[in-house]
Amino acid sequence: MKPLYALLIMALFAGCQDIQKTPKPEDLISKDKMVDVLTEISLLHGARSYNVNLLEEKGIDPNKYIYEKYDIDSLQLVKSNDYYAANYRDYQDIYNNVKERLEALKVEYDTIRVREERRKDSLRELERDTLLGDSIRKPERNSLLQDSIRRPRKDSLLLKKFRRGDKQLPVPMSRRDSIR
Repeated sequence: MKPLYALLIMALFAGCQDIQKTPKPEDLISKDKMVDVLTEISLLHGARSYNVNLLEEKGIDPNKYIYEKYDIDSLQLVKSNDYYAANYRDYQDIYNNVKERLEALKVEYDTIRVREERRKDSLRELERDTLLGDSIRKPERNSLLQDSIRRPRKDSLLLKKFRRGDKQLPVPMSRRDSIR
């Protein structure tokens, strides 16, 4: 039984020695460009999963868009991806950069979204104020702080009589008029 185990272990070691690494393609996409491509692919994948119809309505083919934007073809992308996937550390660096870039874009777009919400809120408030009347709100008067006897207004009939010389003194206005 022991010789059988020894034979299996030797076969295993002999079988694992001929693992061929992926050769470096002649048209290898650089790491920086690969980060850009994979970031763009992630964004398009998210857009496609969010709203498939929108991309179709706009006539955007995600694959064609990527190939034209970065001047690459599908075979070059596949070969480069296979090469970097075989080199674990390079591939991990690329995906860490993609992750950092996506997080930075998220922060940037969240900031823009917050600014837009604030702008819309202020426009709504301005619109509401103009619909209520004046765009500048008049402070409300506190009737408890006002005098219970108000002086007659300049256009008041009582004040006109006094000015004409009728020797009548202005009479305090009724309580209903003083609350205004």
